[in-house]
Amino acid sequence: MTKKNEVPVVNIANALTVLRLVLVPVLMWVALRLGIPHWCAWGVFALAAVTDKLDGHLARSRGLITNFGKLADSIADKALIIASLILLSMQGWLWWWVTIVFIVRELGITAMRMMVVKKKVMAAGHAGKIKMAAQSFGIAGLLIPWGSFLPGSVALVMVWASYVLIAVALFYALTSAWEYIREARSL
Repeated sequence: MTKKNEVPVVNIANALTVLRLVLVPVLMWVALRLGIPHWCAWGVFALAAVTDKLDGHLARSRGLITNFGKLADSIADKALIIASLILLSMQGWLWWWVTIVFIVRELGITAMRMMVVKKKVMAAGHAGKIKMAAQSFGIAGLLIPWGSFLPGSVALVMVWASYVLIAVALFYALTSAWEYIREARSL
């Protein structure tokens, strides 16, 4: 039985978050399966990215924020990004060192945030939000098979634009990590 003002855990925002978690192994399977075009992998990634925006919007606008949602959303975001980066590195589209830096940053900052959560919940800052946006668009751009529908030189520009977004994300990953570390030290 729930209290009058308590938000039920089973709600549309949390359902979308769980869907995003389910889409991570689907993305891995689609991307690694021979004969399945990259468009399918891009489609799964894009759907998962849209659910990230939608679940947050619904949770805030409809008062559906739950502790489960806060935790699961963060896990789903990290799982999607880490899985995608690993896929891109496995397929030779992204240097492994870039993937490793992103993974170490994500896991390190998550561990640090969990250590200080009793004193303060460290919300994502401006740099972290820029990182996530650049990372998502960069990954999506590297998943798209540009050469299948654009002339070679234009396809190359699109691929390089995706790499620029990954570089921007890497810069903001390090910048936001430093911001989190400074905030944690002050606590």
